[in-house]
Amino acid sequence: MIPFGDIRDMQIAGEDGLILYASGKNLSDKNAAIQVLVSGIAGQKFEWLIEVIPSYDSVMLVFDMHQVDHHVVYQALRSLKKGNTTSASKGKHHILPVWYGAPEANDLQNVANITGLSESDIIHIHSSNTYRAFAVGFAPGFAYLGELNPALSVPRMSQPRTKVPAGAVAIADRQTAIYPSESPGGWHLLGLCPVPLYRPADGAKVLINAGDTVSFKPIDQSTFERLATQYGLHREGGKS
Repeated sequence: MIPFGDIRDMQIAGEDGLILYASGKNLSDKNAAIQVLVSGIAGQKFEWLIEVIPSYDSVMLVFDMHQVDHHVVYQALRSLKKGNTTSASKGKHHILPVWYGAPEANDLQNVANITGLSESDIIHIHSSNTYRAFAVGFAPGFAYLGELNPALSVPRMSQPRTKVPAGAVAIADRQTAIYPSESPGGWHLLGLCPVPLYRPADGAKVLINAGDTVSFKPIDQSTFERLATQYGLHREGGKS
């Protein structure tokens, strides 16, 4: 299969899957190309399409092998009208509050030691940027957000934690994220967000989807506790 447009490569993934890889000067450009393609595909409502799984610089299409094969899927993608692949649907923007330095999610000093920044500089830099959700995975509602300011780039922890609290805001490499539920994790923690990212009781919907943008707003402990009560977030060792 010959690449086309902003697609630099395609790989067959089993009998019912096809993975497309985007070209671009950097990760943001590649991800933008993927979002454009995903938007174009969504506009067609292909009856044979079972699932679309976007990632950083690729997207996997799962199709009904009883209706089409890889060649038919490839031809359908190449035949997308130019107007359907020139712009992606605009994602939602989320402004999420963060209690930076919350006791159970506070690696600020460790990050300061690695980066040479003060804790206040870390908070300022992290909360001054707008991040794009490149992909959602690892756990339901876990959105990989980027790209982080290079000044805050830190490697993953050599010894991951066995338990990271729900709502923990974290950084690793050039990415930031919020842990939607309690889980193991190897990212450095900056604070806590009281807004739930995933609630199984609400139809298993996630707050942040690929293509959305996110910014963070610093809040104090009392504001966090009020919001945590409002959203029903249980904070171990806290009031909520």
